[in-house]
Amino acid sequence: MKVYLDNAATTPLDPEVLDAMLPIMREQFGNPSSIHSYGRAARSVIERARKQIAGILNAAPSEIFFTSGGTEADNTAIRSSIETLGLKHAITSRIEHHAVLHTLEHLQKTGQIELSFVDLNENGVVDLPHLEHLLKTHSRSLVSLMHGNNEIGNLLDLDTVGELCVKYNALFHCDTVQTMGHYKHDLQQLKANFIVGAAHKFNGPKGIGFLYVRPGIKIYPYLHGGAQERNMRGGTENVYGIVGLAKALEIAYRDMDSHRSHIENLKSRMIQKLSENIEGIRFNGQSGQLENSLYTVLNVSLPPSDISDMLLFNLDIAGIAVSGGSACSSGTEIGSHVLNELQIDPERANVRFSFGKYNTEQEIDYAVGTLAELYRKESVLL
Repeated sequence: MKVYLDNAATTPLDPEVLDAMLPIMREQFGNPSSIHSYGRAARSVIERARKQIAGILNAAPSEIFFTSGGTEADNTAIRSSIETLGLKHAITSRIEHHAVLHTLEHLQKTGQIELSFVDLNENGVVDLPHLEHLLKTHSRSLVSLMHGNNEIGNLLDLDTVGELCVKYNALFHCDTVQTMGHYKHDLQQLKANFIVGAAHKFNGPKGIGFLYVRPGIKIYPYLHGGAQERNMRGGTENVYGIVGLAKALEIAYRDMDSHRSHIENLKSRMIQKLSENIEGIRFNGQSGQLENSLYTVLNVSLPPSDISDMLLFNLDIAGIAVSGGSACSSGTEIGSHVLNELQIDPERANVRFSFGKYNTEQEIDYAVGTLAELYRKESVLL
C-alpha cells in the first residue's frame, strides 16, 4: 500500500487544476510582454488570474504580485521593505521557516538591521506581551512571523499581532504558505502588510506563488531584469503556473469546509490510534491539539528505540511517505531547528505527518498499524 502523508512538503496536483493548465500550455505560448496578438492573449490570461485571486482574498488586483513561490515572496517582502523603507530593526522567532530566518540573519550579519527574537513558551507559542515589549522599545520595526508553523502546526494569533503592529507603527510580514488555501484570508480585514502563497501547498503546480503588498507601501523589486509585474519582479511570467495557482485557490475556497472537516477527522483518528497503540508517545508543539493548531499537521515524538535512526527509511520501505521535519532540510545531517528550539529529546524519533484532501481513513489506519508494528518488534530503551 502506498500512503502519502507529507502534504506540508507538497501536495498532489488536482486534476481540475491540470485541466485548466493544459489548454494554456498547448495554445498560449506567447510572451506576455510582447505587443502582438500572441503576447496580448497571454497577458490577458495572467490578468484574469490575478483578478480571480484578488477577488477570492478580498484584495485589489494591483496588490497581487506573482513570484516563483513562497521563498521568493518572503525574500521580496523582507529584503525589499528593509532596503526600500530604511528599516533598521526586525522581529521574528527562532522557529520560522528558513526562507524568513536565514534572510533576516543575513541582513543582520551584513549590518543592515538589528534582529530581535520574540520569546516562545515550551510549546513554541509566541509570547505576545514580549512582542509588545520589543515593539515598544524599537520604533518602526518589521515583524515577520508565520501564521501556521510547517513543522509543529502552531497557529499565530494574526489579529492580535496585526493590531500590535498598527499600534506601534510596525510593518507586519506574515508567511502564510502553510495556511493559504486551508484557511480563509480576508485581506481587507487582516492587518498585515505582506502575505505570501505557494500553489503547490494547496494542490496547485510547483514553481509559482504570489506576494500580497498592502496599498500605500511602495518597495523596490527583489529580482531585476525586466518590467514585468508592474516593475516589481523581473522575468517572464509563468503563464500556465499562474493559471494553475488561480484555479487551485478557487477550488480550495470552494471546497474548504468539506475538506477541513475530512482532514480534521483524519488527524483526530491518528491522534487517538497512536495514543492507543504506542506507549509513551508525545505530540510536539500544539500539533496534538484539535483546536489552535494547523489541522493539516501532526508532529509526533516517539519513545527512544533501536529503530529511531532508521524509522523514516523503514516507513518508506512500507510505502509510507512522511517527514522528520521541514522538507526543505531533508538530506542534511542537521536536525530540525524548530524541534531543537523546543528542546525535544534528541534520543526520540520525531515524525511529521501532514494530511491532505486525498488521504483516507484506511491510509491512517495502515500508517499507525505499521508504526506500531515496528515498535513491537524492537525493545524500547529504558
